[in-house]
Amino acid sequence: MTFTTIAEDRPLRGVIVGAGFIGRQWAPELLRHPLTRLVGWADVDRDRVRAAADGFGLPDLPVSDSVYALLEGEEPDFIVNCTVPAAHHEVTVAALGQGVSVLSEKPMAVTLEEARSMVAAADRARRLFMVSQNRRHLPGLVAYRRTLAELGPLGLLHSDFSIPYRGASFLSTLEDPLLQDMAIHLFDAARAVSGADPVSVYCESFRPPWSWYSGNCTAVATFEMTGGLRYTFNGSWSAPGYATSWTGSWQATGTRGSARWDGDLMLTVDPAKGEHIRPHQPEPERHPGRTRFQGLAEGLEEFVTALRTGTPPQGECHDNIRSLAMVTAALESARTGVRVPVLPDPPTGEGP
Repeated sequence: MTFTTIAEDRPLRGVIVGAGFIGRQWAPELLRHPLTRLVGWADVDRDRVRAAADGFGLPDLPVSDSVYALLEGEEPDFIVNCTVPAAHHEVTVAALGQGVSVLSEKPMAVTLEEARSMVAAADRARRLFMVSQNRRHLPGLVAYRRTLAELGPLGLLHSDFSIPYRGASFLSTLEDPLLQDMAIHLFDAARAVSGADPVSVYCESFRPPWSWYSGNCTAVATFEMTGGLRYTFNGSWSAPGYATSWTGSWQATGTRGSARWDGDLMLTVDPAKGEHIRPHQPEPERHPGRTRFQGLAEGLEEFVTALRTGTPPQGECHDNIRSLAMVTAALESARTGVRVPVLPDPPTGEGP
């Protein structure tokens, strides 16, 4: 995809949309980055967004309960879409329609149809639309990706995710809270570390008898990936013990051996007989302690660099839609009980 770059020698003007928890994580990133300037903040609750801005010592920052008002009044170069997933489509398309680039929280959209129309809107506007997959920037994940490249062609990749989570209230309204909210992180990470794309999936989701969720908070899935790789996922939002990291725990097998990663900084390799492979070591965190969610600063840097140079960043919409497609196909498989193709019609830039 080709998108319009910004050549003017000035900070890029950004507006945050959404003043909930994640919006408050992005605000300091825009304030700290030397090449971005926070020029507005929107939220459906005007009192909440005013309090958020004041909390960062920004009493004069323009705030509104309407993203449209800030798009017209502040003329931003980009927005950071921190709204709930159900609002991602409306907010992103509105910004793109005004010629404003978008850096969005995951997932791109609730449905694949919405996502396709968002990609098409970015193409029509010739603007950058990037989805933040912050975990791609974790030092451990980067080291694991580099280590797997040493194993030769991969045949098996597996991740476990077990967290007894009682967080965001909107999860209680979802049919499959694990798949609809969290699985995108693991699925995108599988693509990132393997370099493979999804072909098809068989998935089962269910609700264990001890779960505090009304929906299916546990799932198992097997993906066929390009190159013949099989990626398997076991996950639960209500696991009562042996919690994994928030990035899961991983094991991969290739022609030259196997590698494990605990989802943090512990990475080991078991080479095949006659092979000599050492795991890559995680590099030091570039922005230690900056936010609860590591990787936001690195994602913003990629986004800004892309707007300046035209180099597509990780999470660019034409690529990220494939991670979302893994989620939507897994949901369809869980509902129908059959294996489902993943993204049988790749995005072409055409759409409504």
